Amino acid sequence: MKKKELNDMTDIVYGVHAVTESLAANTGNKLYIQDDLHGKNVESMKQLATDKKVSISWVPKKTLNDMTNHAVHQGFVLRVSAFSYADLDAILDKANQEDNPLILILDGLNDPHNFGSILRTADATNVAGVIIPKHRAVGVTPVVAKTSTGAVEHVPVARVTNLSQTLDKLKEQGFWVFGTDMNGTPSHKWNTAGKLALIIGNEGKGISPNIKKQVDEMITIPMNGHVQSLNASVAAAILMYEVFRHKLG
Repeated sequence: MKKKELNDMTDIVYGVHAVTESLAANTGNKLYIQDDLHGKNVESMKQLATDKKVSISWVPKKTLNDMTNHAVHQGFVLRVSAFSYADLDAILDKANQEDNPLILILDGLNDPHNFGSILRTADATNVAGVIIPKHRAVGVTPVVAKTSTGAVEHVPVARVTNLSQTLDKLKEQGFWVFGTDMNGTPSHKWNTAGKLALIIGNEGKGISPNIKKQVDEMITIPMNGHVQSLNASVAAAILMYEVFRHKLG
């Protein structure tokens, strides 16, 4: 592989699950496979790439390590088209066609591993879509795609310039806006009926003060240990499953 080509690898996904989902979603441009790799994963990946008319290059493990900054790539790296963010109106249209929809809003999340884990749970619990700000927050990166194990291909993600205006728009369409806080309604007593928008705040600072003013109700996760808060992706997962549990009746 030429050095220039390697340096251009800004839009990649890696790992068996993330690469498989991206190929299936027709976003792959070129597949790189570790040249000494063998087994079922290699054969199935070769077949999928062939079916999708994606070219394959066999490269040393060191090359894949360099491409992924020594992340766990499992021998597979896929060059992909730049991530296509969803349109906010498309997410709203999708949500409005569902009973008891949930839209997730990430207010300044910075850790790509948290974002990827949240997407994975969002896919598992039928979240209608995720909204993130364009500035001062993590976007969809290769680490996010890898951590989501392919869920990024199934959960629509919209980037918006102004979260406050977006919340106004959600309220106009009948959504109740909820936030997470140390003081609020216990999660097991949360009334999750209706159209829901749930805000997950920044890992360290929580929900920003201007956004907090637009929250209809704060939800708290009961805790009885020594730590004061949960990891953002864990807290989000608990609340997503609380909504999902009520949907299942």
